[in-house]
Parts: sequence; structure tokens; C-alpha cells
Amino acid sequence: MAKKEWSIAIAGATGAVGNQMIECLVERNFPVGKIKYLASERSIGKILEFKGKPVPVELLSHDSFEGVDIALFSAGGSRAEEFCPSAAKAGAVCIDNSSAWRMDPDVPLVVPEVNPHAIAQYRKKGIIANPNCSTIQMVVALKPIHDYGIIKRIVVSTYQAVSGTGKKAIDELRAQTGELLNARPAEVKVYPHRIAFNCLPQIDSFEPNGYTKEEMKMVNETRKIMEYDIRVTATTVRVPVFYGHSESVNIETEKKITVAQAFELFRNAPGCKLVDDVSKGVYPMPIDAAGQDLTFVGRIREDESILNGLNLWIVADNIRKGAATNAVQIAEILVEKYLQ
Repeated sequence: MAKKEWSIAIAGATGAVGNQMIECLVERNFPVGKIKYLASERSIGKILEFKGKPVPVELLSHDSFEGVDIALFSAGGSRAEEFCPSAAKAGAVCIDNSSAWRMDPDVPLVVPEVNPHAIAQYRKKGIIANPNCSTIQMVVALKPIHDYGIIKRIVVSTYQAVSGTGKKAIDELRAQTGELLNARPAEVKVYPHRIAFNCLPQIDSFEPNGYTKEEMKMVNETRKIMEYDIRVTATTVRVPVFYGHSESVNIETEKKITVAQAFELFRNAPGCKLVDDVSKGVYPMPIDAAGQDLTFVGRIREDESILNGLNLWIVADNIRKGAATNAVQIAEILVEKYLQ
């Protein structure tokens, strides 16, 4: 029988995703016995809360994980590379939100609605990787389609909120918007160009093939999670939205799927909510997805340019389902099925 309560550490607790992990643990009534908040030197001395009780922020170090059962990491790639092995060595199972371990063949890359069975592979290194936020919402929506008709090819364009970059980007969008509305010049620090009233077709740095790292994450992570050699091409765009990523997704399937069949698949799909009544102007939007854990799917229509094609519009909260909630869902499966 699983333990009734668990010792949890959150590395990067003071960040946007770390804060949301805390909230998700409370909201989902995760059986926390002890909790530890870890961060860098600049956050030492801060006091956060857990269920109304103060919890001091401690320094993230190699000695932070004694007695910890599960370590939720949202501390960035370099810290995940440095500290996850130490946490695993101390006996904690790490669930890491960075890109550091995602493509490691010995580390499972997990979306609970899609490949929960992969969690069993955590024993190889004591680490489970949380996928990229854009990949998570896309594969949640595409899983029922793939199970029914096998997806051969995906063309995806994303419209990603600034919260995916962190608090500094949120603050910059807010500040730039205020300055421009008051006819003052807007300062640019976080992104290579102004984000307010603009769209930036660059997320992360460019690779030699002309794609950005973000785009190639979607390509490679989708294949690993779906456990199928799907052809994927992506264009990722940063837009002046605070919370909620949107995606235009075109798929080609081996088996023809009608709009009516797709509607039925999404009505019964775990983690999905069908929002599609165009006659009434009803379709997924970031303002409705923000603060939610579901992946919203709409604007479903057949691609008339190919034999077996569908177009979808997919929206989800990138900080919740795209990061914190997905990590806590993984932890829930861990304690239910694997940890003693």
C-alpha cells in the first residue's frame, strides 16, 4: 500500500511555475506530509506559504534532498542538470520541467493523458521529464485522433503567451503596453524586439536548419511521447498575451476522420474540452483557458486539400497544464502506482 503522506521538495519555488506547482498541490489535495521550498541565493530569506502555513525558502544545494520522496524541479536547465542526479541519489524521484532531460533515452518524457505507462522508466535514473508546454497541449488533443486513425503528419503553428518566458516577460509586456498607450517609447529587454502590439516568429535561438530550438523541441518531443515516427513541422510565435498558448494544427491521418467523428472523440478524451460552435462564435481562446487545467479544442474542420486531413485550434494554460499541473499529475501516478 502506498504511503499516506509524502515529503515534497520544489526547486525553483519562487518562480511562476514553482508558485503554480504549490497551488496545484493544494488544489488537487496531494498527500503532502512535509514540503521544502528551494531556490537560488537571491531568494533566501523569502517566506512562502503552504495551506496557510509559512515555509521559508532554502538554498538549492546537493544536500537539499535527504528524506525527500519527490522533487518537483522548475529551476532551469543548468540547475536541473546539476541537481537532479543529487536528488535521485538521495532517493527522491525528480520531475523536471526544463528541457535538460527530455531527450535522454533513459528518462521518460510524460504526459499522463498520453503515455502514463512511460513513468515506470523513472527507475533508470530517478528522473521524469515534463515536456515543453506547447508539446503537452498538442499531444493531449492529438492522442484520441492518433488512437483512432494514426497521424502521419503534423503541421503546427503556435501563438505563445509571454508567461512562457517568465515573470520578466510578463512585466515587460505590461510596461510596454502602458508606455505605448501613453505615446511614450517602450523599452526592450527580454525579447529581441518589442512584444507589445507585435508578434515575434522566434522562440529561443535559431538552429543551423533555420528552425528555432522551440520548434525542434515540438518535433522531437512529440515523437518520443507518442512513440511513433510522426512527421512534424512547427513554427512557434510569441504573441502579446499574458497566459495561454494557442496552436493551429493541421494533421494528416491514415484513416479518414470526419468532423462528426472528431467531435465524438474529443467529447470522451481525457483532459480535453470540445469548444466548437462557430455559428455562435464559440471556439477556444486564451482568456477562457487561463487558470484552467483542460486542453480546449475547436475550429475542427476537414482539410479539403488532402484526402485524410483535419484542422484544429488548440488552447491551454501554459503555466498550468503546460507545466505545473502536468508535473503534479505525474506525481499523483507515481504515488498511486509505483512508490511504496
